[in-house]
Amino acid sequence: MVEFVTMAPTAGDSRYVGTSNLSATRFDPWTAASDRQPSLEYLEQIARAAEEKGFSTLLLPVGGNCLDSLVVASVLAAKTQRLKLLFAVRPGATVPAVLARQYATLDYLTGGRALINAVTGGSPVELAADGDFLDHDRRYHRTAEFIRVVKRLFTEEAVDHEGDFYRLKGGNLPRKPVQRPRPPIFFGGASPVAKEVAAREADVYMMWGETLDNIRARLAEMKSLESRYGRKLKYSVSFQVILGDTEQEARDRTEELLAHMDPAIIESKKRAGAADESVGHKRLTDLMEHARERRFWLGPNLWAGLTQVLGGNSIALVGTPEQVADRVVEYVRLGLDFVLLRGFPHLETIQQVGDKVIPLVRERLAGEGEGRVAG
Repeated sequence: MVEFVTMAPTAGDSRYVGTSNLSATRFDPWTAASDRQPSLEYLEQIARAAEEKGFSTLLLPVGGNCLDSLVVASVLAAKTQRLKLLFAVRPGATVPAVLARQYATLDYLTGGRALINAVTGGSPVELAADGDFLDHDRRYHRTAEFIRVVKRLFTEEAVDHEGDFYRLKGGNLPRKPVQRPRPPIFFGGASPVAKEVAAREADVYMMWGETLDNIRARLAEMKSLESRYGRKLKYSVSFQVILGDTEQEARDRTEELLAHMDPAIIESKKRAGAADESVGHKRLTDLMEHARERRFWLGPNLWAGLTQVLGGNSIALVGTPEQVADRVVEYVRLGLDFVLLRGFPHLETIQQVGDKVIPLVRERLAGEGEGRVAG
């Protein structure tokens, strides 16, 4: 069964991205303006809309401009009833025993609604600001050890561990997580070392949206890796969504977004990208550059224009609800278990996707006899 995920804009929100004329509050490493602050009231609206509109899970991201993901998850847990809270954490910013205790507490208090997204990468500037100066591959080796120790703390009564990055003697949790045998660990990364970590340690491998052929190839590679270690992962893909009552209306919205992008921010993002170690970011940038002469169109209803100003999840599904639903179904058929859909502004996009896209995807998959969609 496929589940729908969306994201909370914990650094702020706006109708446009890559603009610098709304306020001085930044909500993305390369986006300089936010006209909706991440207030408790707004984040509560986001969480309630996600729960009411058919999303199973809300991702709470990590980043230099984001509110703390665990704190936000704790607050929103009291504002929702069924919504799972997937909070992102950087292993370089905490230690396994502390994170495991925090997680188990939240999972206990929510009756099993907490999930972890281990995030290894990020802007080198942000990582340095948090005191993390390990090189790319060493960060992923640390993440692998971090996940191993957390999983042991979730399932064993006492943990003794001595590794390259962590040392524990008699590590334990006062309460184990509600989810049994243990909660799943979400994790993403496109580099060779990241894929190895995912295949050996993670439970859900997260990918940013790319072309259908690219995602098909990624899945084939990961399934080969997981079989090498005798494991079976679940898979997630993430897209921006731009909807219109007609296809032309949706395409006009992409032109509106392009028109509001500040050239200085596009250039800033390009400079930052040149120093970025992220293989995933480079993949998206390559897709964008190859499609530049086509106004960033990668294929039917697939657009890379936002990659000019966004890091990470920036490829968009663009079109009518019927067209976007058709594209989502094509990706789900590849063997995906989670689809993350978000857009600008987040609240309206969550409402539109929940009202107009998720029901169509359910209908199409049910008609094929797959029965793969969960709310």
